[in-house]
Amino acid sequence: MPKLKRAEGEERATDFVESLDRGIRLLQVFGTIGGPATLSDLARAADLPRATARRILFTLEHGGFVTSDGKLFTLTPRVLTLAASYLQSSQVVTVLQPVLDRIALAAQEISSLAVLDGDEVVFIARGSPTRVFSAGLDIGYRLPAFCTSVGRVMLGQFDDGDLTARLAAMRREPMTPHTVTDPKRLLACVRGDREQGYSLVDREAEPHFRSISVPVRRYDDVIVGAINMGAHVDRVSTNEMIERFLPLLKEGAESVKSMLL
Repeated sequence: MPKLKRAEGEERATDFVESLDRGIRLLQVFGTIGGPATLSDLARAADLPRATARRILFTLEHGGFVTSDGKLFTLTPRVLTLAASYLQSSQVVTVLQPVLDRIALAAQEISSLAVLDGDEVVFIARGSPTRVFSAGLDIGYRLPAFCTSVGRVMLGQFDDGDLTARLAAMRREPMTPHTVTDPKRLLACVRGDREQGYSLVDREAEPHFRSISVPVRRYDDVIVGAINMGAHVDRVSTNEMIERFLPLLKEGAESVKSMLL
């Protein structure tokens, strides 16, 4: 007798591995605690029963991802292999890294690649003229999408209806006195950036920092990331960013479009 095919919703529900979901959640709360933590602290932060958190922690300890002195639990460097797996398997990083290096050398400034993750942007690659990253945004660094140039060019991929709903729903805490938080003004900013093909954000994410970004599109015109350059406001003007940085960013993004699948 042939097997009946499960409905899509039913298949998702039965295939969900709750223990894996809880383990990932427990790993993530280490970042919110900011140091070694007790079993009770971690269970409470992850909203898990103490016995469940204990089993998960011992499993992670067995795998080498967590260490304990008998009372306090700490992540080990092995956790970084999870991030390394993403970076090494990401086609966007592989294709864009030589571009970032090239435009950083041409501009003598650090360049960065970011992707959209929910309401935040995550920086996943960098290029430097010296290959010594003494300043700028570290790989893995997160910022709100609404007040960053990389975020605004990636938010431009959504139609006005979806964009309006996203901006209204996301947290819009001011990062500096210059941060635009009003959803109507933000909608106008993103729409304007979409039309001109780039975004320049001046002191909205950081008090003395401005940056310029362009979207990175794959072969079918879908936005998969954004590349940017930024500098201290006393060192680089907005005009210089548009005249000197923007052509390099545009050329770099266009050069990889046919290579991204």
